[in-house]
Amino acid sequence: MTKRRLNQHQQRRISGNQQAHQERNVRDDASATAVSEAVEGNSLDGLIVCHYGKQIDVESLAPEHKGEVFRCFQRSNLPAMVTGDKVLWQIEEGQSGVIVAQQPRHSAMSRPNHRGELRAIAANVDCAVVVIAPKPEPFGNLIDRYMVAIEHLGLRPLLLLNKSDLTTKGSIDVEALLKRYARIGYQTLRVSSHSGDGMEELRQALADYTAVFVGQSGVGKSSLINTLRGLKAGDEEVAQVGDLSVSHHKGTHTTTATRLYHLPGSGDLIDSPGIREFGLWHIESDALMDGFVEFRPLAGRCRFRDCRHKHEPDCALLEAVKRGEIDEARLESYHHILASLEEKS
Repeated sequence: MTKRRLNQHQQRRISGNQQAHQERNVRDDASATAVSEAVEGNSLDGLIVCHYGKQIDVESLAPEHKGEVFRCFQRSNLPAMVTGDKVLWQIEEGQSGVIVAQQPRHSAMSRPNHRGELRAIAANVDCAVVVIAPKPEPFGNLIDRYMVAIEHLGLRPLLLLNKSDLTTKGSIDVEALLKRYARIGYQTLRVSSHSGDGMEELRQALADYTAVFVGQSGVGKSSLINTLRGLKAGDEEVAQVGDLSVSHHKGTHTTTATRLYHLPGSGDLIDSPGIREFGLWHIESDALMDGFVEFRPLAGRCRFRDCRHKHEPDCALLEAVKRGEIDEARLESYHHILASLEEKS
C-alpha cells in the first residue's frame, strides 16, 4: 500500500500539535514539582479572585483563613496565572503573600491577543454566558464567534438577553435572534437586571457552576452580577456600571480587571473586560465547521471533498439550508469567519 503523503498545511498542524504536547508535558512536570515543593513548605490552598498585572488577589481556602483575601505576588518561575486559578501560597506580612505553585486546571477560557497568541483570561470555567442586549445592537456574527470559541474550548454555552424590558424601534429583532440559537439547541434566557424579571431562572441555571460573562461593553454584565449578588449602588464590592455612548450606542468600558464573584447559595461568576470583537485566529480554517454544531452531522457529505459550501452542486450544507434545517444567516456567518481566518493566515 502506498504511504499517503501529507500536504504542507497538515505537516505544520501535526508539527504544531507535537510541539504543544511536548511543551504541555514540560509545564505539567514543572507544575508537579512546584506543587510537591510547596506542600513540603506547608503552603495554603487558595483561589485567584482578581488579577492586577503583577499583583494578584488570592482568597484563602485554608480553614484558618477561610474566605480572607490576600494581595499576593507570584514566584518568577511560575507560568502566567489568571482569575479562577487554584494555587498554593504562603503568608508573608499582614494581608500579603506569595504564590508558590499553580494547581492543575480543568479548563481555561482563552482568546488571542493582537499578535494572534492565545492567552487565557479565566481558568477552571464550566460555563460561558454570552450576554446581549437591545442596545448596543447585537449581531449574529459576533454571537457566532463567541459560540465557535466556546465550542472549541468545550464549555457549556448560554445565550442571555439582558434589558429584556427595553423595546427599541428600528433595532434588530432580538427575539428572532434568540430563536435562531434556541432552534440549534442552545440554552437561551431573557432577563432584566433592572426589573428583576428572569433573574431567579438565571440563578438556577448558574448554580454549581463557575461561569464567565462575555459580551460587548454596555450590555449590562456588571449590572447582572450586582443583581445576582443582591447588591445595589453604594454597597461595598459593587461592580462598576457604565453608561452607553450617546453618539454610537456602544458601551463604555468599566470593568478593567477580570474578577471572580461568589453568588449567595449558588455558583461563581467571573466578570471579564468587555469585548467588542472576539478573534478566532487560533482556530484552523478546516476546523471551523466543528464550531457550528448543526453543521457537524453534515461534515463529509458533500459531493466534493474540497467543497466551499457556496455554489457547488450536491453540497450538503446548501441542501440543508433549502430544507430549512440550517439557518442561512448561520451559513453566511460561517463564510464571513472563514474568510477572516484565511486572510489572517
